[in-house]
Amino acid sequence: MAVQIIITGGAGFIGSNLAHRLGANGAFDVVVVDRLRDAQSGKWKNLSAATIADLVHPDDLSGYLAENGRDIAAVVHMGAISATTETDVDRIVANNFTLSKSIWHWCTEHKKPLIYASSAATYGGGELGFVDDNAADAIGALRPLNAYGYSKRLFDEFAVRQSARGHAPPLWSGLRFFNVYGPNEQHKRGQMSVVAHMYPKIAAGEPVRLFRSHKDGVADGEQLRDFISVHDTVDVMEWLLTSERATGIVNVGTGQARSFLDLAKAAFAALDKTPAIEFIDTPEAIRANYQYFTQADLGRLRELGFEGQFTGLEEGVTAYIKTNLVPNGGHA
Repeated sequence: MAVQIIITGGAGFIGSNLAHRLGANGAFDVVVVDRLRDAQSGKWKNLSAATIADLVHPDDLSGYLAENGRDIAAVVHMGAISATTETDVDRIVANNFTLSKSIWHWCTEHKKPLIYASSAATYGGGELGFVDDNAADAIGALRPLNAYGYSKRLFDEFAVRQSARGHAPPLWSGLRFFNVYGPNEQHKRGQMSVVAHMYPKIAAGEPVRLFRSHKDGVADGEQLRDFISVHDTVDVMEWLLTSERATGIVNVGTGQARSFLDLAKAAFAALDKTPAIEFIDTPEAIRANYQYFTQADLGRLRELGFEGQFTGLEEGVTAYIKTNLVPNGGHA
């Protein structure tokens, strides 16, 4: 008999890719919890090829859990306000912290494993490095650069403190995702990955614009990020669910920082076009909080037993563009 996996935010970017993977595995019944919003956003398309057992509106989640709790094998909590430009901090905290706490308490009370989405945004400018230290004091010392990162850090701190007090799900993992790209992100519009923003310009024969560096010692386009394919993030989550491993808070990236210039060149190469790149000033609104470097420390993930290999930047970007962005390409 298939086990039931709840995925909140299951129609979103990472959540829908996980729903596709688990739905294709006959061992799982996938229950998606999400808002599909208006038809024009296209968010519903993320699930159009997925095999799911049920679709639940977030407002009905409590009732669903109360009625079906015995059948639920685990909860994967991907639902969040992820826009780093969101200005309503109360709304961010209500969605990313308060709601997450209620799911934590339910999983604890009913002894259900929990996987939730944290974020590399918790590391802020990276002054303290990118090591996934699970000590509450170490988490509390992090200084995120935006309200989204703050809300995620707040919940990470809550999770480790609750766990230390013995009030935690039997297995739990908080995944600090780095810069994820891949299929099913079109509904995010302005918050899509850089690859998704680059593609239409390259396809139309237009130059790609990258932010100019405003930091001494960093050349234009050489700002570095840990870019990870969404399929690799799903590999980690599937490993957690099938191996029943508890990791605490752990980084999910490739462990290799690459430049935006590398990313752009990979995108042009995927379309067999000569790179045409222009540099523009980083907008004043985000310049002060702009990250110049992120790179996941994968020591903890490897020590915990994950042996999967991560997709290289050129390979991942090429596959994404040719399979999903070029017209007639497929979904996840």
